[in-house]
Amino acid sequence: MAINLGNFLISKEDKSKMADFQDLDHLDGLSISVTSANLYNNNRDDLVLFYFRNGAEYASVYTKSKVISENIKWNKSIKSKKIKALLVNARNANCLTGAKGFHSLKEIADEIARLLTEKQKSDEDNPTKVKSGEVIFGCTGTIGETFPLQKIKSSINNLVEKIKYTQNKYLWIKAAMSILTTDLKPKLAMEECKIGKTKIKIYGIAKGSGMIYPNMATTLAYLFTDANLSSSILKKILNKNITNTFNAITCDGDTSTNDMITFFSTSTAKNKYIKNVNDLNLKEFDKAVNNILLNLAKRVVSDGEGASKFVQIEVLKCKTEEDAKKIGFSIANSNLVKTAIAGEDPNWGRIIMAVGKAEVDLNINSINLLIGNNKVLDKGQLSKSYSEQNLKEYMKNDSLRIIIEMNLGKKNFTCYTMDLTKKYLEINSDYRS
Repeated sequence: MAINLGNFLISKEDKSKMADFQDLDHLDGLSISVTSANLYNNNRDDLVLFYFRNGAEYASVYTKSKVISENIKWNKSIKSKKIKALLVNARNANCLTGAKGFHSLKEIADEIARLLTEKQKSDEDNPTKVKSGEVIFGCTGTIGETFPLQKIKSSINNLVEKIKYTQNKYLWIKAAMSILTTDLKPKLAMEECKIGKTKIKIYGIAKGSGMIYPNMATTLAYLFTDANLSSSILKKILNKNITNTFNAITCDGDTSTNDMITFFSTSTAKNKYIKNVNDLNLKEFDKAVNNILLNLAKRVVSDGEGASKFVQIEVLKCKTEEDAKKIGFSIANSNLVKTAIAGEDPNWGRIIMAVGKAEVDLNINSINLLIGNNKVLDKGQLSKSYSEQNLKEYMKNDSLRIIIEMNLGKKNFTCYTMDLTKKYLEINSDYRS
């Protein structure tokens, strides 16, 4: 899949609600390099290196699939408290590649460490030795194909030579585009906030279009901040904010073998050091992290394979949040619901069908259903104000909202999905061609 940067730069003119992007610029302590390892045989950018000159505190959440990629195994084996580099490749998932796939990462990590050590000697006043155990990986693409060790390894020298110590919007877009597979648009987001009186930046990129039903934590997301925070604080903040963001989206109900979200802190901002995640000085930062994760998660759904509509599903007034989540995802993962939305068919009965199969206690005579501002059910009965023509008009929108009120408690959950179109079938039946 060739990616045309020019097409993206004019994408703000299209109908996508998520086409806009933010002006990410420089973040101290981080360097970025992008290149083509020719993994797609068309010279598109497919490899990106994130380099932390002085190391970075970090925290990750990974897929809960029982089948995981070799890079996830590698990352979980790392014992270093700080990371010096993250390398992400597209086209190949390095999954079901066995010991050979794992050893390939060791070879690449050794090469990255060697070349970055030389870079330290030439660029730093107090150079340090970079170790292979300070390198982690993100891999995305086809499962089960031989990992392209030589193509990637031979590209590392070029990556290190091209390292940019100062970032700009163009470089961030290139980085975000280099990790795409079937995605049509890069996914970038940023937030600025304060910890105490210190201004803080948080930048993020993500990829994901198909095999999207994260359970973590082919979804990858990377957050970068200059905040001075420990790995343990980053981990707690990340875990807290996954639930209603990346764990609230689904495109096709399939959880990838490679899902990962990693949060890096360069600690270059001189904020007050935080010892406890409940410190009130973190309140604004915590909110900003949630905003950026939700922003990226919505962009993933909006760019789902073949998607023509973005769908927000709010399940309200349940006994437990778990019940609300089950109902929400039962609707969001229903092919019958998704195809009706694709066809702009106001077939609301399919939504109630999906509620019924969620295996939670319910009282049909308590349920209200709204689709946009159209009240369909009132206490389990067709609303007197319901107009199928009005609903049919609403279904033509690019962004839809479904609201289910169970009226059994006080717990809510919101999830996000997309429709299921013929284009989805075309993409996935022709994925490796």
